[in-house]
Amino acid sequence: MKMIHRKQVILYVAMAMTLTTFFTNCTNPSKKTSGSAKKTDSSQVTINETETAPVLPTAIDPVVHNKLVLALANGDTTGRWPVKNQPNPLPGSILPYNRIVAYYGNLYSKKMGILGQLPPKEMLAKMDIEIKKWEKVDPKTPVQPALHYIAVVASGSKGKDGKFRTRMPDKQIDSVLTIAKMRKHMIVFLDIQVGLSRIEDELPRLEKYLKLPYVHLGIDPEFSMKNGKRPSTSIGTFDASDVNYCSNYLAKLVRDNHLTPKVFIVHRFTQPMITNSKSIKLHPEVQIVMNMDGWGEPSLKKGSYYFFIYKEPVQFTGFKLFYINDLKKAPNHMMTPDEVMKLKPIPVYIQYQ
Repeated sequence: MKMIHRKQVILYVAMAMTLTTFFTNCTNPSKKTSGSAKKTDSSQVTINETETAPVLPTAIDPVVHNKLVLALANGDTTGRWPVKNQPNPLPGSILPYNRIVAYYGNLYSKKMGILGQLPPKEMLAKMDIEIKKWEKVDPKTPVQPALHYIAVVASGSKGKDGKFRTRMPDKQIDSVLTIAKMRKHMIVFLDIQVGLSRIEDELPRLEKYLKLPYVHLGIDPEFSMKNGKRPSTSIGTFDASDVNYCSNYLAKLVRDNHLTPKVFIVHRFTQPMITNSKSIKLHPEVQIVMNMDGWGEPSLKKGSYYFFIYKEPVQFTGFKLFYINDLKKAPNHMMTPDEVMKLKPIPVYIQYQ
């Protein structure tokens, strides 16, 4: 999988004639649901609320909103940022009033991310440290803590229906919601890796959770294998039509259930992971974040952010940091909040894996 990822990134970065070294996104999905992985125990937990108090505006002041959006552009003069013709935001919008800091993973595996690697209390204590770093570097922006849970996992085995994906049982999703209650204001993202399935077949199965006001959505094109291949043999793709299906679904869910807007994370670290991005539609009920989801040395991550996020504006942006993989190559350094804040545009969603 690593070599395939490198070749894929090489192709598109070479076209941009700037980057010369390349990276992959994550570990082999065939190893992610290993039966030997220990399940995180969330039964013996106690509530320990942090002082973090994200802003959820009950009314939108257009002047304040536009000022915040302009600040995220971080001085960009190309006209790309801030994104033009955005829908008028609705009360209760998380962005751009807050920065989301999320821990990512799966409770069945210690290899998929920090969520699942550590017991809940230890994990959240580590998250508290990260949150304080972000509050220090950007004290004007409240931090919204989040857990980003992979609820549908791409698999190396085809399964009974041949779809190469494993749906997590409700009891595991419920465990994540229980852990989230250990921190005041914490929200949850449910992430989908479709494998050989379709987003239309996976998203509706999570509707009962997405009806909860604090549950949001993520999708991962890397494992959307429209070419019919097994996950990990090549990098997958979603089209704008897939993204629009999800955002239309979420927008209707918000309207029908009188919910505050949903945040919708779309992972990306190569050009073809998202096709026809200019055709992605925005809704006032949904806040779309294009998340730079790739590991490597800082220069590599910045280059990928520039080519695949900055150059194809959608709405908001995110940036993933890897506790392990970002340290594998010289200078063996995971980017700091201060370094991430220098990006154009400034990410409002930060994901730790």
